[in-house]
Amino acid sequence: MEDQSNKTHINIVGAGPGGLTAAMLLARRGFKVRIFEKAAQVGGRNAAIIRNGYKFDTGPTFLMMKFILDEVFEEADRNINDYLKPVKLEPMYRLQFKGTRLEPTTEREAMLQQIDGIFPGNRDGYDRFMAAEKRRFELMYPCLQKNYASFSEYFSRDFIKALPNLSLGRSLIGVLGNYFKDEKLKLSFTFQSKYLGMSPWDCPGAFAILPYVEHAFGVYHTIGGLSEISDAMARVCREHGVEIHLNTPVKQLVIENKKVSGVELDNGEQILADETVLNADFGYAMKNLFPPGTLKKYSPEKVDSKKYSCSTFMLHLGLDKIYDLPHHTVFFAEDYKGNIQDIFENKVLSEDLSFYVRNASVTDSTLAPEGHSSVYVLVPVPNKKAEIDWNKEKKNMRNRVIKALEEHAEMIDIEDHIREEIVFTPQTWENMNIQYGATFNLAHSFMQMLYFRPRNKFEELDNCYLVGGGTHPGSGLPTIYESGRIAANLISKQHSVPFESKNQQI
Repeated sequence: MEDQSNKTHINIVGAGPGGLTAAMLLARRGFKVRIFEKAAQVGGRNAAIIRNGYKFDTGPTFLMMKFILDEVFEEADRNINDYLKPVKLEPMYRLQFKGTRLEPTTEREAMLQQIDGIFPGNRDGYDRFMAAEKRRFELMYPCLQKNYASFSEYFSRDFIKALPNLSLGRSLIGVLGNYFKDEKLKLSFTFQSKYLGMSPWDCPGAFAILPYVEHAFGVYHTIGGLSEISDAMARVCREHGVEIHLNTPVKQLVIENKKVSGVELDNGEQILADETVLNADFGYAMKNLFPPGTLKKYSPEKVDSKKYSCSTFMLHLGLDKIYDLPHHTVFFAEDYKGNIQDIFENKVLSEDLSFYVRNASVTDSTLAPEGHSSVYVLVPVPNKKAEIDWNKEKKNMRNRVIKALEEHAEMIDIEDHIREEIVFTPQTWENMNIQYGATFNLAHSFMQMLYFRPRNKFEELDNCYLVGGGTHPGSGLPTIYESGRIAANLISKQHSVPFESKNQQI
């Protein structure tokens, strides 16, 4: 048996996508890695929910920038196709406005034909969008891969090159006006801002790269649901000797002389390590996993004062029927701007809802019994900073969503076909140790990006690294994977362990 006593020991708190990424890479490089996960399964917000033969993804349902995930598996000395069955979706999704339907695709001619037919006069804008945002993406991507451990990293050569292309002071909707005249067509390239939990009227214009990466690289599903990615990562971790301790909540980190020296479990046991990677929700972790009075920059008051994303009201429905609806459909409220203002500014529930439906059973037969379907419905709503009593609102909101599915998604008589039902409210998310129930974590305002976002090498304490949606580079699966890779590369460099990585910015 291999002697582990001389190895560098790594503790990872949380088996979400960021923690699993870091664990895969560090274990492959020879570190002794332990993961402590409070739940009974890996994945965090990327875990599966299984009820009587119906399988649902807890959170993410879009896989973008799949090449990052491919690279992570490759750097862990594994081929992703040995573990997962990715399916590229064409069209990527359907966007449904009142009286207008668009089905974006990565196939240029098919996309241009749709624009000509639905939004005449906007054809040239699409090619200009793809060319200009390709340039922006190529300049910004190296900035997203940096670690920002020091201010000099912020004003690096890469950042100075990208600066003129950041559209500072402009919103996403404003930038899209450079390319498109029709308001609905502009909105068709803005719904991605909800991945960031932000309004397109407030979201920084630089995030026009989000719709670009979808149109350039495509959107994927993994057979069995996106939760299969976390399960595959856990399998790779175990193959490399990672100890994954499920049902093992961490009470707090052990701090000595401004260094994190280990973790204290709920049962009082202390497990020491040379480095600790924290993959808990950022706001929750800062307020609950450090002994009181430890943190200054991220004291409870300062953490509470940060800007947070919206939350989500969700239905997971197991149906004894498969409806004729695409894999992904986004339904826009008739007064979309008013709906967005209600979510982010007024902090009330809109009369007119926007919502997203994943009807993945039309692509993936593994998610439900034969002839049945697993349906996922997401409605963006205010986070828990709003004064909404979800114990009172839950039933009414559920009924409103069912009615919207019948009227707008043409899911006639859906109520009669429900065999399993799970409801998530912002309170559910908060009960899962997510600050304010903010499903997409910290908002991505300019002063909460890059150097100004919590860094992967924790600023306040030594021997501590942060991964996940609340840290740099941000929320969304590809950037969370990148956060895990950045942390793994920083730790490897700290301990003079050689490694090969497609992220050349460390």
